[in-house]
Amino acid sequence: MHQKITLIQGHPDPKGRHFGHALADSYVRGALAEGHEIKVIEIAQIDFPLLRSQAEWNDGTTPPSLREAQAAIAWADHLVVIFPLWLGTMPAVLKGFLEQVLRPGFALEHKSGDRFPEKRLQGKSARVVATMGMPAIWYRWFFRAHGVRGLERNILGFCGISPVRETLIGLVEAKSPAARQKWLDRLEALGRKGG
Repeated sequence: MHQKITLIQGHPDPKGRHFGHALADSYVRGALAEGHEIKVIEIAQIDFPLLRSQAEWNDGTTPPSLREAQAAIAWADHLVVIFPLWLGTMPAVLKGFLEQVLRPGFALEHKSGDRFPEKRLQGKSARVVATMGMPAIWYRWFFRAHGVRGLERNILGFCGISPVRETLIGLVEAKSPAARQKWLDRLEALGRKGG
């Protein structure tokens, strides 16, 4: 099935090409080869302020620099979020980006009298791809993948995005070129599937 996909590159380094960038390139290559439409958001290349109050969250407007990113999220059937694990969770710039773009009026709608907000991104699915220095199994079983789970449940799921699948890639710095290539091939295959 043809998909409209928005890939969010969550690495905060605007200068370097990291393994996460190569994974994103592989996903995009696979998606395009299969005929999916894809847009890429490089958050490290976007200058935007952080939210600093509940009033800004509830009543503020999306910064002009993020309106194109918000439109790409609205357009997509499927989101892919790729980031390196920092201190057990997503880098701060990715969290700040999500706080700005997934705000009330876009991702959520508070209606008077309703206890919970309306989830406005229902019908979209997502894949979270997190790279890390530790073994992925340690993060999944010992740490219970708390940072990734928080993104999946408390951010994406809270806005109505479902299902959210995950790909955890551990021991990134220690991987041989052959092991890295296997992961690049897996991401290309996921891109072909649009999943």
